[in-house]
Amino acid sequence: MRAATNTLALGGAPLSYTVLCTTGLRAEAKIARRAGLFAVVGAGDHRRTVKVVEEAASGAECLVSFGIAGALKPGLRAGDIILSTEVVDDDRRWLTSDAIRPRISELAGEIGAIEGPVLGARLALATKADKRRAWRETGAIAVDLESVVVARAAAALGIPFVVLRAVADPAARELPPAALVPLNGDGTPALGQVLASVLTRPRQLPTLLTLAREARQALQALVGPAHALNRVLAGA
Repeated sequence: MRAATNTLALGGAPLSYTVLCTTGLRAEAKIARRAGLFAVVGAGDHRRTVKVVEEAASGAECLVSFGIAGALKPGLRAGDIILSTEVVDDDRRWLTSDAIRPRISELAGEIGAIEGPVLGARLALATKADKRRAWRETGAIAVDLESVVVARAAAALGIPFVVLRAVADPAARELPPAALVPLNGDGTPALGQVLASVLTRPRQLPTLLTLAREARQALQALVGPAHALNRVLAGA
């Protein structure tokens, strides 16, 4: 890719970039930024994510959906890395450009990532039945809340996209109510609401703690692949 062409001012400081990562969590964005990638946070809200991508993507040369994901394919474990050039939703399928797919496939082999389509959803798939149905109907191996926005924006701009995700919850894991509490606008957990949910339904606590451990494992697993992806895209 060429030298950085897009400039965005945040907090008064202009930032230039060619690759824009879209994340849901602030913790995901921190990992991307430490790898040298520019990242925006949608906080798991579809409309907010669309807005931040529209504001930031106009001069980018590649869009990346980055962060953790839920597994749809049976057998995927927490920390498994998904690298994808294909996004599906209820009625459409997006493929990235032919030019970038061989490089991403080669990178997947280098870092031991699993390739396959990713489902872009507006809401989290919380139950085993929902995940099983999505796997059967779409063939997607994982699901997240940002990839569909990224794929649509990339198609509109005529630029490639990549999905780099780490599995946080396996297909057999049910998400407890506290895990479905909306994030704060900055991509951090709304801890007061999470605590209120746990106090109301204390039996969910063991599952919530397991999910938190798996999410930390997934975030840590993203560190090396984020640097590798930046290296590949910088030389694309």
